[in-house]
Amino acid sequence: MNQESSERWPAERARAWREASGWRVGANFLPSTAGNQLEMWQAETFDPETIDRELGLAAGLGMNVMRVYLHDLIFHADADGLFARMDRYLALADDHGIATVFVLLDDCWSDAAALGPQPEPIPGVHNSTWLRCPADRGVERAYHDDAARAAIRRYVRGVVGRFRDDPRVLAWDLYNEPGNPGKVAWRNPDGGLRAYDERPLAPRATLAMVGWVFDWAREVGPRQPLTVCVWAGDWANDLLNLAALQRSDVVTFHCYGDGPKMRHAIDSLVELAPDRPMMCTEYMARHAGSTFAATLPLLHERGVDAIHWGLVAGRSNTIYPWDSWDKPGPTPEPALWFHDVLRADGSAFDPAETELIRKLTRA
Repeated sequence: MNQESSERWPAERARAWREASGWRVGANFLPSTAGNQLEMWQAETFDPETIDRELGLAAGLGMNVMRVYLHDLIFHADADGLFARMDRYLALADDHGIATVFVLLDDCWSDAAALGPQPEPIPGVHNSTWLRCPADRGVERAYHDDAARAAIRRYVRGVVGRFRDDPRVLAWDLYNEPGNPGKVAWRNPDGGLRAYDERPLAPRATLAMVGWVFDWAREVGPRQPLTVCVWAGDWANDLLNLAALQRSDVVTFHCYGDGPKMRHAIDSLVELAPDRPMMCTEYMARHAGSTFAATLPLLHERGVDAIHWGLVAGRSNTIYPWDSWDKPGPTPEPALWFHDVLRADGSAFDPAETELIRKLTRA
């Protein structure tokens, strides 16, 4: 491995990557037949037919990038099988002119994960089966235990190393929303609580993991840029956010606010990380004022890649709002979807949104 690949990219290399890549617009992708990362990637539920059809719908809107979450449990159980399915996914995406940003770790949602058949989604409840990665307080275990830390290192090095030269992979998003407290309880349809461990992850553990995951990925010398998003709090005075910004080759961030909030987010990051390409890897929550009309033209104007949450409505139930966690279902389809753009048959929730996407992507 050469010295260049072991260190953060110079700003000049990051800008050259952006010039070669062009403006990217797309979605956080989970096929409508999967409710979480395990359902997407396990052999028994991997669904290339749906993946192909739904990526085709995205390409028809002019989308050219998808952000896709992985899970370490599948790697540890059957790395070769996971790699074969990732390669199949990448081939399908590439056939539609779509590049991929893979996400390796995630602090969000349930800390209880197990291979095999997954729980049925709770009707009307947003993302009720989504999984933290690594689960079972894996980041904290890695902070205290050498064996747990070595297991995550094998996963990161194994996945990034396998695809480090693959041009179909646009970037590596190493750790989603470090420090997110996750979701510790949902209400079942009968009103009872489905509860998990309520303790937040220790900040010292998540901060350490941000550093480790960059080190481990760089050890295998990927040609693609590495990044960890900033997502909450005062970016200029938060240790987690500053660590992410200081180690990332390209800047990624999340903003579920309206147009002025998106503009403020971009402007503040330009000050903190000048001369770095920028990707907004999560946005678009209609109930929060984060709409395509309010934010996508701004992202286009500023040359910020735009990856919203949710493509086709399905088992993730992300058409329902965040606060549906505390409201037992079943409920009717909301008049205003929270996330997602298309129904399973390919029709748009709001044709004006899809026309705007086509206009800005010139599809």
